[in-house]
Amino acid sequence: MRLTHQLTGTTLIALLAGATGAQQNYTNNILLTGYWPQTNNMLRQFSTNPAQNPDGWAGENWNNSGYNIYAFFPEFPGQTGPNWGQGEGDFEVDYQDTSADWERILPTINPAAIMTFSRGAPGSNWELEGRLQMHERRRWLADYDGDRRPSEDMPLFQTLTPGEWYDSSLPMDEILADINGQDFGVNAFIDDNGGGRFLSEFIGLHGLMHMINNGPGSDYQTFAAGHIHVGIDTALADAERATEITLNNLTRHLDLVIPSPPGGAAFIALTATAFVRRRR
Repeated sequence: MRLTHQLTGTTLIALLAGATGAQQNYTNNILLTGYWPQTNNMLRQFSTNPAQNPDGWAGENWNNSGYNIYAFFPEFPGQTGPNWGQGEGDFEVDYQDTSADWERILPTINPAAIMTFSRGAPGSNWELEGRLQMHERRRWLADYDGDRRPSEDMPLFQTLTPGEWYDSSLPMDEILADINGQDFGVNAFIDDNGGGRFLSEFIGLHGLMHMINNGPGSDYQTFAAGHIHVGIDTALADAERATEITLNNLTRHLDLVIPSPPGGAAFIALTATAFVRRRR
């Protein structure tokens, strides 16, 4: 008699679930970060901080995708554009603050994917950064206060090599086609010329660094990371819509690249049940 003939449905499901559980080294969490408006405001629904999001966190099992979305960003009270300045709170637009907040926040999320956002050029744009370049300390542009450039004792300098380029792993072609295909006034495009040697490129490289440091075999693997510049003139409603389109494409991408995505356990259970029923 074949072994499969001897397995009950409960036993088979337990074996399959146990096998996948033993191999799982990732969460179903996605991390988003913003900087200047509207990249903070467009992420507000995904903040778990009631002071920043009094309407309540919308990120749990977002859009029934199986993924939880967490957002962190600064506020700019009393400040106005176009030069919003440093801000206050999580991820202030400051090298030292951004590096310290990254080290504090990332272990609480252990994300499967990371998307960092910042304000871009004039226009209503969704600029997908195809690659970012690491720079020597002296080549970073000065920020707003205190030690105005990054220091070489930061973790970023321990992982990435100045002068080297690091590629985005977001599903950029799909995001571009989806946003432009919906034709709601936001122009999506891919840029391979780097992120500008300021905080935008700096935080974007943190996402790519985290993915490099958390590959297969790590405690919590990261499967995608990248940076997006949002045009200065992008209306808030349009920025929110583009964010959700981007997330839809990212979660679909994760379902393809994660060995057993968040819906995998249910799929295994259903498959095993169907198999056992066929044997009756």
